[in-house]
Amino acid sequence: MTSGSSSDPALVARLKARIRTIPDFPEPGVRFRDVTPLLGNPEAFPEAVAAMTSRFEGSRVDAVAAIESRGFLLGGGVAERLNAGLVPLRKPGKLPADTLSEAYDLEYGQAALEIHADALVAGERTLIVDDVLATGGTAAAAFRLCRRLGANVVGFSFLLALPPLGGVRRLADLGPPVRTVLEYP
Repeated sequence: MTSGSSSDPALVARLKARIRTIPDFPEPGVRFRDVTPLLGNPEAFPEAVAAMTSRFEGSRVDAVAAIESRGFLLGGGVAERLNAGLVPLRKPGKLPADTLSEAYDLEYGQAALEIHADALVAGERTLIVDDVLATGGTAAAAFRLCRRLGANVVGFSFLLALPPLGGVRRLADLGPPVRTVLEYP
């Protein structure tokens, strides 16, 4: 089940006006959606966090698992709004204590995410947060890490999604609801 994108056209227009598109980055043919202007805007940033949180308000969320690195910025705001703890999911070698690691495939090669082995406890209701959902590989790895610690993943929340790349469908197949505020073709 997906909860889909925001249905408020005025909000969508305001937030999209703060996202910069950079052609041919990081390689030719890619249109990079740069969210940093939105993060730096004192009106747009809290609106984005509120929209990312709205689907999950009223349901108990114990922890927000935020994916490195822009996911940390959004995840902090989401965790605060939900009165939840914040759990960082990082690239290998960045966390100082015992970790669990989960590899995932990229278009060309592999990457991995890590989580502290004691970051979540069995049954903890966890929301996974990141800025952009493309193919869903990173978020699916985050899901597997949280589940390996026994957490109950109650959903995913993203500022923006690129549905043609298949991530929304991939995550929906995992079961928890997928919330995206903005979508780009």
